[in-house]
Amino acid sequence: MDIVRPTLRGHAVTLRPAIEADIPALAAVRATPEVYERWRGRPDLAAEVAEELADPATPTLAVEYAGRVVGAIQWHAEEEPDYRHAGIDVYLDPAVHGRGLGTDAVRTLARYLLTDLGHHRLVIDPAADNAAAIACYRKVGFRPVGVMRRYERGADGSWHDGLLMDLLADELT
Repeated sequence: MDIVRPTLRGHAVTLRPAIEADIPALAAVRATPEVYERWRGRPDLAAEVAEELADPATPTLAVEYAGRVVGAIQWHAEEEPDYRHAGIDVYLDPAVHGRGLGTDAVRTLARYLLTDLGHHRLVIDPAADNAAAIACYRKVGFRPVGVMRRYERGADGSWHDGLLMDLLADELT
């Protein structure tokens, strides 16, 4: 299924379809230590970002603020009717952390997924020790569902817990 990649406007950010020209900026954000710790990948981050942009099942939107790309937000959808829902992932340049941009980006995409695409439930799964991300998602209305033990492998090879959070359509703040 080909998913529409809209341009969405939040209070401070614009979310627009990420394009090939965004790859260097997105790879640079992914290479920052704070983001790489959470979104580590192959040594060639530009190739990994390019692969993500080409994935039709996971639309990637560039997060723009003050005229520049400061990160990306993605979503995926489970379309099985009995389990239909969508999930969100986001990363932002640490230089713009603490300004409410993550909250604005997540809220803007959540509103689109709930209102325009008709999802009744969204999920997001930050690392259990990522207090800033968890606080951001709570501001949008996400609630903790449970800890996913040893959910993802860290850069050091050890397994780390993830926090599953969800948001029902009537809980969006």
